[in-house]
Amino acid sequence: MRLRVSHVTRYRFDVPVRGVVQSHRLIPAECEGQKILDWRVEVEGASWGAGFRDGAGDQVRTMVLRGPVREVAVAIAGEVETTDTAGVLRGHREAVPPLAYRRTTRRTRPDKAIAELVRTALEGCDTAPDLDRAHALAAAVADAIVYAPGETHAHTTAAEALAQGAGVCQDHTHVMIAAASQAGMPARYVTGYLHASSEEGAHEASHAWAELHVAGLGWVGFDAANKCCPNEHYIRVGSGL
Repeated sequence: MRLRVSHVTRYRFDVPVRGVVQSHRLIPAECEGQKILDWRVEVEGASWGAGFRDGAGDQVRTMVLRGPVREVAVAIAGEVETTDTAGVLRGHREAVPPLAYRRTTRRTRPDKAIAELVRTALEGCDTAPDLDRAHALAAAVADAIVYAPGETHAHTTAAEALAQGAGVCQDHTHVMIAAASQAGMPARYVTGYLHASSEEGAHEASHAWAELHVAGLGWVGFDAANKCCPNEHYIRVGSGL
């Protein structure tokens, strides 16, 4: 499948600032199932530093704007050829070991409710393969959180989202990471794009999902918000804790 992306992110400041320096992870890396045909990131008036690939395998570029600056508009345009790998990430060059992703953050720290969600989801799965356990966690998270835009915000934690029982893809992802951590599985946050169906029209925002490190397979994506693993409708851009 060939997917085209046109995406603009705007930052507006209440008062002009003297300058802006940003490090962007906005360029998708090539891997099995993802071939970059064209990709451009543009900021009017910006100077760009040399790009590099970080330890997670993501491409980084630093942008500098000299002030006064009241607004920054980051425009992305690109085309990617994708194939379905059943969510398995192959051919992605990275140096950070999977165990580094056992670390939690303030937004992905499991609480008692998340621990109970994991206990219930994995009941009877003590000897099950990691992949089966990961699918069980994803199903439990999908059932626990109704997709409801506007119910949460950028700083909502996994514990808060689960308590609320509603949220968007970032909330499903935070809870999935927290649940995986509770279950002893490395997990990380992934950002990218999801192609909307023809009925839904253009997708209006970037997307998020989780990757869990599964024995024998490596990193596998789980999109609990859509109850599936990433397929040819997804473009993977970057990852983090």
